Amino acid sequence: METIQDSRLLFAILAPLVGAGLVMATGKKPNLREACSVLAAATMFGIIASLYPAIKAGATLKFTLFQLLPGLSLTLRADAMSLIFAGAASLLWVLAVFYSAGYMRGHHEPNQTRFNTCFALSLFGAIGCAFSDNLLTMYFFYEVVSIVTYPLVGHHQDAEGYEGARKYMTYLTTTAKGLVLPAMVLIYVLTGTLDFPTNVHDGIAGLGEANRWLVTGAYAACILGFAKNGIMPFHSWLPSAMVAPTPVSALLHAVAVVKVGVFSTTRVMLYGFGVDTMNTFNLGIPTAYFVGFTILTASVIALSKDNLKARLAYSTVSQLSYIVLGVALLTPTGVEGGLLHIATHAFAKITLFFCAGAIFVATHKKDISEMSGLGRVMPFTFGAFALASLSMIGVPGSGGFVSKIYLLVGSMDAGQVGILVILVASTILNAAYFAPVVYTAFFGKLSHEDEHHLHGEAHLSMVIPLCITAVISILIGFFPDIFLNLAKAVF
Repeated sequence: METIQDSRLLFAILAPLVGAGLVMATGKKPNLREACSVLAAATMFGIIASLYPAIKAGATLKFTLFQLLPGLSLTLRADAMSLIFAGAASLLWVLAVFYSAGYMRGHHEPNQTRFNTCFALSLFGAIGCAFSDNLLTMYFFYEVVSIVTYPLVGHHQDAEGYEGARKYMTYLTTTAKGLVLPAMVLIYVLTGTLDFPTNVHDGIAGLGEANRWLVTGAYAACILGFAKNGIMPFHSWLPSAMVAPTPVSALLHAVAVVKVGVFSTTRVMLYGFGVDTMNTFNLGIPTAYFVGFTILTASVIALSKDNLKARLAYSTVSQLSYIVLGVALLTPTGVEGGLLHIATHAFAKITLFFCAGAIFVATHKKDISEMSGLGRVMPFTFGAFALASLSMIGVPGSGGFVSKIYLLVGSMDAGQVGILVILVASTILNAAYFAPVVYTAFFGKLSHEDEHHLHGEAHLSMVIPLCITAVISILIGFFPDIFLNLAKAVF
């Protein structure tokens, strides 16, 4: 595998950083401010898309930012796995910029310049994390994401917002500093480096020959310490963060925050510890069953939630663990399914949150029980919600179907009937908590008050992006090769 020094990696992370500066500079001119956000998002996506041919051809791209000590550096690297996350996140940011402008203006939200600045900075951290060549670089950008998204969670600056933001920061920074940081120190002491290898089998050099219990302890600390992955018991920050404006929820649950957590977790599993070490120390299958508990429990909790964003939040907790479960199977098909689910979940889940925001702006309704008949008033929004729900459930013809089929086959390849049962049961639960929303909206009776006071869809700047992401969530099912080829190149 050829390694090439490529400065485009630096430009990719600088685009949102420069964009954030331009947003602050143009804050008093809303149209110009949003134009700067669009330009930054489009630039970053263009740069990341330009990396695809080289990576598809088997190259690994690198760029060193700082060399600190032997075996310790801040270095960027783009490979097949990183491009799955970076590609999906950068494309979704372009659409999210338009949606956010419509939502924030339509709902007359305050502090829109700060919002757009932190939104751009969160993508700086997310793409930096995606392009991390070692555990130190990943940790640095992981913490950047935590810091710059704090103002987004507490955006409304009321008691509820401050409480949600406090819980958000407490969970994420405490786990990162209390678990991941000591694990990094231990790994460096054991091996003298934190650099990821170029393949998923080796792991960090020398880690496989270290003491079994020390390696297992470091592994457990990483799985739990990257708490943005939503794995129980460190998951409750995620529903609490729903106090933020809906574009933030979409960012948290589909693009930046949770995907940074689950990407960091799986990156460390595959490239930090490596398939061979995980098999030797029997770390994979226990991890799969451990996150299987999160998959089922969060799905059951989602069933009990009437608030739409709360239901979607617990759905996210459940769906993120599909990714970790697939990688933990340590079979080629399982890993491919888990990595593909990074993209399929991103497009479907951001659609669902976009829809929740559009419903709120147009009707001021948050609870599913209040949405009876709204599908006939907002057909595009609820039609998009239905399409994205099909992908989340894994109905044939959707993106989610492809990733779930790979996960099912991966569980059979690993000889794990229990994992197969978990996946099937969770799919049934997915249908149980998504189908009632769609049914209530299209087949429920519209109240007399709503019939006279509701006038249709939210602004086009919100409806068009959610329709685009909904269609993409289905198209991935028919044309999965862009992401699937990258996933296949990992193992």
